[in-house]
This record gives sequence, C-alpha cells and structure tokens, in this order.
Amino acid sequence: MAVTNNLENKQSKLWFKRALKSLPGGVSSPVRAFHGVDGMPHVLYSASGSETIDEDGNRYLDFVGSWGPLILGHAHPILTQAVREATQRGTSFGAPSRPEIELAEMVAESYPGIEQVRFVSSGTEAVMSAVRLARGATGRDLIVKFSGCYHGHVDYLLVAAGSGLATFGKPSSDGVPKTFAELTRILPLDDSDAVSALFQKEGSKIAAVIIEPVPANNGLLLQCPKFLNTLRNLCTKHGALLIFDEVISGFRLGPGGAAEHYGLKPDLATFGKVIGGGMPVGAFGGSQEIMSNLAPQGGVYQAGTLSGNPVAMTAGLTTLHYMKKHKGWGMLEELGQYLDNQLNKVIEQSPVPASLVRIGSIFWIAWGSGIPPRSAETINENATNYYKKVFHGLLEQGVSLAPSAYEVGFLSLAHTHKDIDRLSNTLANVLDNNFLGVNSGDGHARN
Repeated sequence: MAVTNNLENKQSKLWFKRALKSLPGGVSSPVRAFHGVDGMPHVLYSASGSETIDEDGNRYLDFVGSWGPLILGHAHPILTQAVREATQRGTSFGAPSRPEIELAEMVAESYPGIEQVRFVSSGTEAVMSAVRLARGATGRDLIVKFSGCYHGHVDYLLVAAGSGLATFGKPSSDGVPKTFAELTRILPLDDSDAVSALFQKEGSKIAAVIIEPVPANNGLLLQCPKFLNTLRNLCTKHGALLIFDEVISGFRLGPGGAAEHYGLKPDLATFGKVIGGGMPVGAFGGSQEIMSNLAPQGGVYQAGTLSGNPVAMTAGLTTLHYMKKHKGWGMLEELGQYLDNQLNKVIEQSPVPASLVRIGSIFWIAWGSGIPPRSAETINENATNYYKKVFHGLLEQGVSLAPSAYEVGFLSLAHTHKDIDRLSNTLANVLDNNFLGVNSGDGHARN
C-alpha cells in the first residue's frame, strides 16, 4: 500500500489549533494530546479496516484501535449496517429494549460466575458502581488496588502508592480529597507476601480487592497465575469481594476474558470497550445474590439516562455475535502468533534491550527491558525516551501506535499478515536509523 504522508500535516495543525481554544489541551482525553511523545496529534477524518485517515489525507496502519474496542476493525460493514438500522428504530428510549436484554444474556452466558449485568456508559462508571456495590454488599469501606493498574478516573482509585509495600493511598490528581484516598490501600503487583500481610492486618475491613487480571494500562504486566489465585483465596477467606477489571481484556481474550483464561471466578467483573463495539458502553456483573443489592431491589443506588442505550447495545451484540460465528478469537490468536514471530526477529537485533509481551490480541514492547516486567516499578526508567524515537519513526512512515510508552497495541480481525510484515519491517528500519550510537545503559527500573 502506498503511503502519501504529507509531513507538514497542515490541516491537522489548523484543526488542532482550533481545538486548543475550545477543548482543554485540545482533547477530550489526556493521552491523545501526544504530550507523552512530545508531539502534536493528527486530527483524524475517517477510518476503515486497519487504517485511519487524517484531515490531510494521510493514511496510517492503525494498532490503536480506538484504545481497544474495535476488535472487528474500523467501520466493519456488518456493524455499521446494524447501527444504521438501530438508529432508524430510535436512538434512545430510556426504557428496557431487546438488544439490552440480549447483550446481558450473552455476557452472563459467556463469563464465569456472572448471572446478572448492569449496563452503564463507560468503564469508569462500571468500576465506580462495582466498588460501591462491593461496599454495600459487605458493609465495609476499604478497597485494595495495585500499583500499575488503572481503573478509570474514580476519585478513590485515582491514587498513588507511598513508600511502603502496603501503603495508604495518596491523591494522584488535584481535586481528589485526601480522605477519599485514605480508604484505598495500594500494593505492588506480583507480590503475594504483601497481599497476605495486608489481609492479616486489615482483612476484616476490606470490602474488595480490584485488579486488572491482565494489567494493560501501564504497559502489559502479565501476572503469574499463582498470584491471582492468592487474591482469590484471601478474598474468600476474609469475606472480601474480588473484582476483575476486564474493561480491556473482557471479550478480547475470549468470551470469558481473563477469568476464563486463568480459570478463576471473581465476585464482580467490569467491562467496556469490546462489548460496545466502538460505542460508549460499560457494564459490571456478578452473582444474583450480590447484584440484588442494587436498586431497585437493594439499597445500593446506581442509575444513568443513557445506560442500556439501544444503539450501543446493538453495536456490542453485533460484535460479539460476529466474533462467535466466525471464531474470531482463534483467528486473532493465530495473527498474534505471527506477530510474535515477526517482531521478535526485529527485537533480537535491536540496539537497545527490548521484549515483546503479548496475550491474545493485546501486545506491548517493553523498551529497555530484556525481560518482560511484571510490575510498574520494574519498567525501565528510559522506556519513554526510547519509545519517542520509535513512535515518531513509525508514524512518519504511516504506522500508528499509541502516543505513550505505557499504552498497549491491539490487533483486530481487519489486520492481515501483510500488515504485520509492514509493522515489523518499518520497526526494523526505524531502529536502524533512529538508534545509531544509542547507549542502552544497564536497564534500571523507574521509580
């Protein structure tokens, strides 16, 4: 495919200049501003299959996939037709609808331990509601999360760890009251001893432990199954609820997400991205016993005007039906294995240490680390500096990855072996030309 990139990007620059006047930072979500790579975003006009097109007409082979939802690729014709037909029936009802009920049934049938589902409009809403439900169901206040896991911009989860292994949460954003964060405990990933020590000290006060079973918001930090089993066992022993945040991994790794992959049943799980097929959708679910604590049956209140929106429900339902009918997860795994083979050949020749991490159709390259890190603390401190060179080198040649060293990439059914070859060949070219004379250093982790 010919790439017609105009490096001046004149139209993108003009549009982004306008955006800076009317949108804080010119964006509606911070990482899109390209601050993490010292650049300026390309303003997109359209997308199709595995490509995006910006306002200047430049085409990019896309591995961002709208940050994960587009498992079928951009503007899949089956999906766009279903959405078009749904909008003709009505864009919002504020009442139960068939697609909402059918999608809830599909989630409950697919995911281990889930009997009922409540739909919301974002992953943040899903997590916020699941944590409130856990507190209401247990009558406890403390929440345990892990450094390196992101659960949306919920006040009491938007916290940073202190200096100890089991620390009190401290606000990591202006506007978060200290008293909110003090109800959150922060632990390092992949450290069973730290979890055991915290439960021994405060187990009777802990309402829930929340974790991305596949941590994919601070790099792809794959966890040992033994560690996840420890969480399950300790929560059961102490009467706390285990919440799997599967906003990224849910229905991307397979119908049962990371829970099925690791053979575990959380008490609650949160979803987003794929179950909306590119529309704004989130959800949380659990057993009927736990979910009965939600209003109107129980005393835990949660509501939303656009929750269960019929158009969004149709998009999610169509996506999951297509994936099941066409054995999409098997196809993505085969594509992922091909990506492993092609990219590892390039990485083996890299002038700086690097390691490819992949699970299913999610992948990430840990720059500066010869061994895949399992915690945020073990990511190389120079990863961002290395990645800036990689990111801009790829983008200049029409290949688009996320504008942050700590964001993952996504494969879709629209990607082909030819696309993977282009990614690997372009990466090899970038490493040859952009890293001449680079001293790889000794791989220190960032603090």
